[in-house]
Amino acid sequence: MKIPAMIAAELRRLTSTRMAVVALIALMLVPVLYGGLYLWANQDPYANFAEIPVALVNEDEGVPASADQDAADYGSDVVDELIDGQAFDWRVLTADEAAQALHDGDVDFTVTLPADFSAALTSVSGDGPRQATIELETNDANNYLASTIGTQAVEKIRRSVAELVNREAASRLLDGLAEIRTQLVTAADGASRLADGAAEASDGASKLDDGAAELADGTQQLADGAATLADGAAQTASGATRVADGAAQVADGAAQVADGTATLAGYADRAGAAVQEAADALPDVRSDIADALAAEGLDQTQIDDVLARLDPLGDAIADGNTRVQSAVDKVDQLADGAAQVSSGATQVSSGASQVADATARLDDGAATLADGADAAATGAAQVHEGAASLADGLATLDDGAAQLRDGLDEGVAQIPSSTQKLRDEQAATIADPVAVSSDKVASAADYGAGLAPFFAALAGWIGIYALFLIVKPISRRAVTALHSPIRITVAGWLTPALLGGVGMVALFGVLALALGFGFANPLGTLGIMVLASFTFAAIILALNVWLGSVGQFLGLVLMVAQLVTAGGTFPWQTLPAPLAALHHVLPMGFVVDAMRQLMYGGDVVRVGGDVAVLLTWMLGALVVAAIGVTRMTHRRTLRDLQPSLIG
Repeated sequence: MKIPAMIAAELRRLTSTRMAVVALIALMLVPVLYGGLYLWANQDPYANFAEIPVALVNEDEGVPASADQDAADYGSDVVDELIDGQAFDWRVLTADEAAQALHDGDVDFTVTLPADFSAALTSVSGDGPRQATIELETNDANNYLASTIGTQAVEKIRRSVAELVNREAASRLLDGLAEIRTQLVTAADGASRLADGAAEASDGASKLDDGAAELADGTQQLADGAATLADGAAQTASGATRVADGAAQVADGAAQVADGTATLAGYADRAGAAVQEAADALPDVRSDIADALAAEGLDQTQIDDVLARLDPLGDAIADGNTRVQSAVDKVDQLADGAAQVSSGATQVSSGASQVADATARLDDGAATLADGADAAATGAAQVHEGAASLADGLATLDDGAAQLRDGLDEGVAQIPSSTQKLRDEQAATIADPVAVSSDKVASAADYGAGLAPFFAALAGWIGIYALFLIVKPISRRAVTALHSPIRITVAGWLTPALLGGVGMVALFGVLALALGFGFANPLGTLGIMVLASFTFAAIILALNVWLGSVGQFLGLVLMVAQLVTAGGTFPWQTLPAPLAALHHVLPMGFVVDAMRQLMYGGDVVRVGGDVAVLLTWMLGALVVAAIGVTRMTHRRTLRDLQPSLIG
């Protein structure tokens, strides 16, 4: 008997009755029912989070406006944002209503914004900063995963609120910096004008200092001249006194009088010229002093005060000049009338007395002029010293103003100019400085597609396991009648393998057509699914050949072991060490890995290694099964030759 004939005989046995056909079809559809229904139910659960009822309690009292900050009501902002986002079926309730709804199972979890929510968020600007709190309450009696989902939801809310608060805080900071920059620009402009004014004032002070120096020199020269004039006036007064004393002698010696009057006339002319020169210079000196004082920055009142102190001196000089000139005239008359001296000695004596009196007054005026000139020189020296101090102070002010201007310019340069749009963008960046740019070497379309390799492999095992409930692994009649263990083993393997392969093809059709999963390599994926079915059939065949019903039970145990070690949900690296070691041995993990690479567009090279492992399992199981069949040939009986429909 050949292998096709043995397969056909087994199929006839499996389809001998209607119930047998129904049972066979039902078992063949086990992979479709298991894998298809489970993946359909979990195809994209994240897209349906909007159907999860969640209680939202807003007890936030907000923060009223004050001189330091604007009014804030972050609780209402968060509630509006959550409702608009529609991430869950948010239900705005009171605290009591939310607690009752959670207890009754009407909501999966509750999110509460406490009364001090806004106050805590704005406390960072006060003396007692503290964190705001978002309260999450769950009820695992309703749904355990709801706690995990709620924790993730609250974490997203926390990040969203933190971003909102950080954005507003950064916006206020940047607006403040912009205002500071504006004020610094204004201050820098003022400092620049101040520096320019200080420089001009310093130049003016230098000129004032120079003028004061010239004034001091001029007044000193005036003082020196006035002192010389005083000395000359004193000498004149002394001479006039001698003239008066000698007037009596004039009568005694006309010739001597003629000589004396000639000499006296010369002295009188020189004295008169000197006094006249001093008197003529007084208006110019007075004008120069007034101009110098005005150049020094003195107002008119101060100038008038100084001039008032000098005017008596000028009046004295003028009066003395008048008298000196009168005396000179008289001396000249004396000289002219030398011839009459001898005849008018009495008149000469009288005139000499008058000259003595006039020269005495000239002496007094010259002394007064000398004192006034000394006072003017002292005042001019003080003006010069004050002007020098003023020049030094203004120079220091000029340096300070320049440093202030430069410092403000540097401060303005260090604060970049910005616009409101730029500050809004900067605030958004500060609030959320890190963006995640993700890329995928291979990508599953959704949650269901991510689970498809695992549940397809598991469905393949379950399908083969179910088929061996009715498929006769090895016919003892064939073992007794034939002498080829290999053909018997291959026939016993191909029957469930082909039926399981048909089930996997049907499952692939459900995944591709009914559920709409995408496949980067559809033919390769289908090939792996069929190869998995053939491999699983060989393994369960070997268990049944060697252990019978115990082997069938071990097939169930082996399925459970692969269920936890295949790495179909969590990464296999999270498994305990013994289970992680089984991951590298048992075949289902390699089926899952190969399907992922082919379904998502991953590394095809890895598929070669997975296929090699599956073929090793399949061929090894077939060899073990063939050894078991060979062992059966030594235990044949005549009853084994009788045909049986149920084995």
